[in-house]
Amino acid sequence: MKKIMFIFVTGLMAVVLAACGGNEDNKVADNSNKANTEENEQQKAMDDMQKKLEAQQIDEKKTVAIVNDTKILGIDYNGTLASIQGQMQQMGQDPTSKEAAEQVKNQTIENLVGQTLLLQEANKKSYKASEADINKKLEELKKRFKTEKEFESALKKSGMDMKTLQTQIADGIKLNQYIEKEVPAGEITDEEIQKAYDQYAEQGKTTGQEIPKLEEVKPQIEQSLQQQKRQEKLTQHVEELKKNAKIEIKI
Repeated sequence: MKKIMFIFVTGLMAVVLAACGGNEDNKVADNSNKANTEENEQQKAMDDMQKKLEAQQIDEKKTVAIVNDTKILGIDYNGTLASIQGQMQQMGQDPTSKEAAEQVKNQTIENLVGQTLLLQEANKKSYKASEADINKKLEELKKRFKTEKEFESALKKSGMDMKTLQTQIADGIKLNQYIEKEVPAGEITDEEIQKAYDQYAEQGKTTGQEIPKLEEVKPQIEQSLQQQKRQEKLTQHVEELKKNAKIEIKI
């Protein structure tokens, strides 16, 4: 069963993540003693990779899929695509290889279809995003920029206007509300934590790592197990929703 990432990612947020990554790279370059030629080569490699990543995007207005009566457009596809590309790079993988590109495409569509089905259910059950919650999320997003002008520039670059961004933020809030209430992760038992810790300790021994005591890592293990359990339940839940849904993939 495919792993599905249920996180709403707007085009603007993808731009933010890319900008943050670029700033960090610049800091590393500034603090290093590498020759200018090496820095230029590094920058060229980054630029070439960015071009390859952008080449996987599609027209913002193109219909990617239709889920029941909801159209998923290119702008939604590109935002989720950028997030998945970034995650693969963080894991040391190249999302632009031929095999990976097909995997990224399928994962992006899978995520968007799953998110759409869940959001449709959230709307049916009348989950709401308050104006206060939307504004709070919006302010958190703006804080990632130095000035209001930079924020507006990124918004324009993402191909969205403020109304569209607020709608996507509201959708994300409703989706999270629905998941928390309708698809709870459930309790994690001490036996499950102990089993996970034993596996972790065994792996640590083979690599010669120092193993912390269970009490020191118990909260992290519990959180990880909850995320895994929620992921499994979400995937199962979406598969059930698909059975009664009309889904047309257009790309």
